[in-house]
Amino acid sequence: MPLVPLFADVKGIYFDLDDTLCGYWDAAKAGLRRAFEQHPEHGQEVDVLLREWAVAFGAFIQTIGQTHWYEKYKQSGEITRAELMRRMLERVGIFDEELAHRLSHTYHVERQAALVLFPEALEVIQALHADFPLGLITNGPADIQRQEIQKLNIGPFFSHVFIEGEFGIGKPDPSIMQAAQDAMALEPHEILFVGNSFKHDVIPAQEAGWRTVWIRRPSDVSPSSRTGVPEDMPEGATPPDLVIHDLRELLG
Repeated sequence: MPLVPLFADVKGIYFDLDDTLCGYWDAAKAGLRRAFEQHPEHGQEVDVLLREWAVAFGAFIQTIGQTHWYEKYKQSGEITRAELMRRMLERVGIFDEELAHRLSHTYHVERQAALVLFPEALEVIQALHADFPLGLITNGPADIQRQEIQKLNIGPFFSHVFIEGEFGIGKPDPSIMQAAQDAMALEPHEILFVGNSFKHDVIPAQEAGWRTVWIRRPSDVSPSSRTGVPEDMPEGATPPDLVIHDLRELLG
């Protein structure tokens, strides 16, 4: 299946995973709510805990790369997931390590159960796989991202998989983009990157000299979003080659 004519010279395609191919934040929000509902011993309103978790998450994610938590995060999602629950509980005056771990486990189970591909994703992956080498570049812990790929049953379509937790650093660091380019043995302009984050997908791909597609989905809003809307393109930024709202728009 050919790409749209704009990308006639493209010979290889990389995708982001979360909220590009699958609805990660939709699954996360559903998983959090179910975890809080299944453990009423916290004694708090579920919506209160959702708000406090979002605050704790926002603060944690901004600094994690400069703390000892980052090395732990890269290898195991459980460690930082439980720490986030502990911080959330402390915000409402609960100091209970065991409860934090119970909530963390249930959240993980329920989030994974709710995680699904977007309706058109498999169709597009299958169509492109017939004509292009495909790859994934995804941020996140090594174990969690591998579990996602297995749960979604998409591993066989991707010859090259780069995960932050396995590689040691994630997007937007240029080293992971260079390693991905080397793996495909293509010139920069021959690689297309498709992702939902302007900061972590579009900008590093542009800086690597790749072609870029920015997919903007209404569901791409994290639980800690202050605006409740997807990310905007920064002022003065170079626009991507193409902006889409459905992966089928890639196909010619």
